[in-house]
Amino acid sequence: MTSPGAVTVFDAIGTTWRITTDTPLSPRLRRDVDALVEDYDRTFSRFRPDSAVTRLAATGGPVDLGPWAPPLLDLLLRLARSTGGAMTPLVGGALEHLGYGPGYRLDAAKGYRAAPPIDALHVDGTAVTVGVPAVLDVGAAGKGQLVDLVAGLLAGAGRAAFAVDASGDLRAAGRAVQVALEHPFDPGAAIGVVDLQDAAIAGSAPNRRAWTATDGRRLHHVLDGRTGMPVDTVAATWAVAGSAMLADALATALFLVPPEALEPDFAFTWLRMATDGRAHWSPDLPGEVFA
Repeated sequence: MTSPGAVTVFDAIGTTWRITTDTPLSPRLRRDVDALVEDYDRTFSRFRPDSAVTRLAATGGPVDLGPWAPPLLDLLLRLARSTGGAMTPLVGGALEHLGYGPGYRLDAAKGYRAAPPIDALHVDGTAVTVGVPAVLDVGAAGKGQLVDLVAGLLAGAGRAAFAVDASGDLRAAGRAVQVALEHPFDPGAAIGVVDLQDAAIAGSAPNRRAWTATDGRRLHHVLDGRTGMPVDTVAATWAVAGSAMLADALATALFLVPPEALEPDFAFTWLRMATDGRAHWSPDLPGEVFA
């Protein structure tokens, strides 16, 4: 990303964040950002023993996941329907079966584990229940929602121009920024650039969260919930939308269904690269693709 101004860099929820503003964040605003991130992580992280999601997995609920849960779970449930269950917020157990869980053991059990049926998830306001043993995983949209929440803090503090970048999920306001799209086969190269203003972009690629099982299986974190198997036909996706939560969720959905399955219900532009190196993108993508 290219943008002038003061940059605040910190690590949170397992990734590096960069907040770019015209002037440095005040100590109070920085504390507010830290507190928001901590509250969000303590609610939704399946890697923390003290999180609400961990309590939900242990008890089945109901567990109150707070005011952020309804819009987040509503979007994920919509996408579960749009993808025929391939994308599901109940994929956490399938990920943990492959070793991608607390402690990041990356020690995969044999075979694959499909996610439970989506109708096992019950949402009543902020209270969530799962009717079968299941691990809720909101990673397909949660980081994007947190980017939006941090952006809301900045706007509420009177910051008119800023960019919030959470390593793959970025929201910009008040000023255009140019975002390079990292090539999934060569991290030192870009497949294109997108010009972003008062919008958000999210990219997804499994190359940074990939591991090899002891039996030789090449694994990564983007799974088809119907089978519990990693997607092997798509190498990277990007989605541009009005919110980072929506862009984040659609970037994951594009691994599982073609964009035509999503365009009737969601406003976004996209780029999708297959594992054979071929790339396709929407005609109105706000930028340039080099491939």
